[in-house]
Amino acid sequence: MTIDEYILQHIDPEGDYLYRLFRATNIHTIHGRMASGHLQGRLLKMLVRMIRPKNILEVGTFSGYSAISMAEGLEGDGHLYTFEINDEMEDFTRPWIEGSPVADKITFLIGDALTEAPKLGILFDMAFIDGDKRTYRETYEMVMGILRPGGFILADNTLWDGHVVDHAYDRDQQTRGIDSFNEYIARDERVEKVILPLRDGLTLIRKK
Repeated sequence: MTIDEYILQHIDPEGDYLYRLFRATNIHTIHGRMASGHLQGRLLKMLVRMIRPKNILEVGTFSGYSAISMAEGLEGDGHLYTFEINDEMEDFTRPWIEGSPVADKITFLIGDALTEAPKLGILFDMAFIDGDKRTYRETYEMVMGILRPGGFILADNTLWDGHVVDHAYDRDQQTRGIDSFNEYIARDERVEKVILPLRDGLTLIRKK
């Protein structure tokens, strides 16, 4: 038994719906591993339980796994707004979101969150950044502008399979985007931050 298998056997189950979504994502999409999966999904739900946000913004829906996971942790009239810029994902993702037990807590939007999210006119309590790695810094600044003081940002893939410390990837634009973001956050005195070496790296950021 691997340590990963051990962990999954000793945390909350992901549930049948998310299990089927994860399987379908890996069968029907090219980059199935981009879905959050069991461990990260349960962590996202737990963080929502802890933070207790009223409004969550997600940048990068992909197949909807992370959106559903976070929505499971919402209380009362809490709501999640999730943006996916790739309209080719809509036919796969929308039925899974709209058929989920938490469909009433999720608004799924096709479009560029950089320009469209501020138009919602909502002050968010929490945001999950998981979109284009090349524009993480720009996305972060957009989110900071619509996040309340004391709010939280979760940024996914911030270790990028270890590529951030592998010089073989110095010219890779996505790796450079992540590394630039990490350096920027490290120097940003407006926030508190910590990187968790979970899966591909998850940075927890709190706006002061």
